[in-house]
Amino acid sequence: MANDAATANGTHGTNGTAAEKPKTGIRVIVVGAGFGGLAAAIECHRQGHDVEIYEAFPELKVLGDIISFGPNAGRIFWRWSHGKIARRMRELSIDLRRYGFNIHKYDTGEIVVNQKTPEYSEEEAAYNGHRGELHQVVFDYARDELRIPIHLNHRIEQYFEEDGAAGIVLHDGTRVSADIVIAADGVRSKAREIVLGYEDKPKSSGYAVWRTWFPATDMLADPETAHFCNNGDTFNGWIGPDMHFLFSTIKNGSDCCWVLTHPDVHDIKESWSFPGKLSEVKEAVKDWDPMVTRIISKTPEDRLVDWKLVYRDPLPTWVSPRGRILLLGDSAHPFLPTSAQGATQALEDGVTIAVCLRRAGGKDRIPDAVRAHERIRYDRVKRVQKTGESTRDMWHKADWDKVKQNPESIKLPREDWIFKHDAEKHAEEVFDQVLQEVTQAA
Repeated sequence: MANDAATANGTHGTNGTAAEKPKTGIRVIVVGAGFGGLAAAIECHRQGHDVEIYEAFPELKVLGDIISFGPNAGRIFWRWSHGKIARRMRELSIDLRRYGFNIHKYDTGEIVVNQKTPEYSEEEAAYNGHRGELHQVVFDYARDELRIPIHLNHRIEQYFEEDGAAGIVLHDGTRVSADIVIAADGVRSKAREIVLGYEDKPKSSGYAVWRTWFPATDMLADPETAHFCNNGDTFNGWIGPDMHFLFSTIKNGSDCCWVLTHPDVHDIKESWSFPGKLSEVKEAVKDWDPMVTRIISKTPEDRLVDWKLVYRDPLPTWVSPRGRILLLGDSAHPFLPTSAQGATQALEDGVTIAVCLRRAGGKDRIPDAVRAHERIRYDRVKRVQKTGESTRDMWHKADWDKVKQNPESIKLPREDWIFKHDAEKHAEEVFDQVLQEVTQAA
């Protein structure tokens, strides 16, 4: 999908894929090599900035389970290397155009409604796949094709900012400076303290998710469950009081994954993640459709994790006092999984800050660029965050008599104002006005 404003300036090819911009001389440090950090670095590279990534993990590991990216992320991926990265990700992603999403009533197992998968063009596709495998594609693109320096095994001890510069202090005491630091290192980010001026504590959302990904071997061996895998990619959800169970087969039925959102009883002070126990999961769904227990029983217990869903109070700002440290993605705004937008919103962040840094007009204007980014993004992110709570509550508090009368009411929301947003086009179009507002307010 072409960025019309940028096309007018001659910065896009005929296929709507942006070319790299002239060098700006702006030096950027990105902390964190997750999807948000990688996207911020890739977009900064595209916009002509000099960027490096620092990551605490010593090596990349293909871990995790399913992750979702909406079409608003698909537009971003498509602009990387003329659609080549998007195609790689498409090959690893679930294809539900034929199957759709079957939503079941929790106790009877009846399919209340089949939600069709919308047809999106290749340039704005949605992606649902294994977190680790999709991450590997993006990581390799940044490191091997764009040659963005990625420094692994570099734990950040603290952030700092000075007049005209910002930086990080590594675990060995080394100080690394740049013109701006983008903190994309998650909800535990130490940059939050310098931005807020105090340490804020994570809170429990009251929910956790049991989650897993495993080969379909045992599913295929059972005639009662084999049909899920023999039909290729499938997606089924069981919706019940205060819980929901989402089950997918992927890679043409060779792999299975499921997540079960449930009320949380563990103490947040202990850990955010616990080894899952199949006995606890089965007890939680003992009054549900027996098919749910049957699927759960195929799960290798060593593949099961109980992951606490934490949140933080909405931050008054994502920007440090001198405007040279920016919180991005989960560091600024953690999402609940029911939004299916957490990673995508981090990508939109990365696109927007990269455009703002280029458009502001040089190193001296970086604080204005960062504050313009925040103003462009803040209200949209806040609105999208709320969809995670509203979808969860719609499912967990469903009035089944009303659902019977209107099965459409239980569908997973897919709202145009979220999915049709083009972060790069929007940032280009509104930047001048927003920058004027920021400088007038200073």
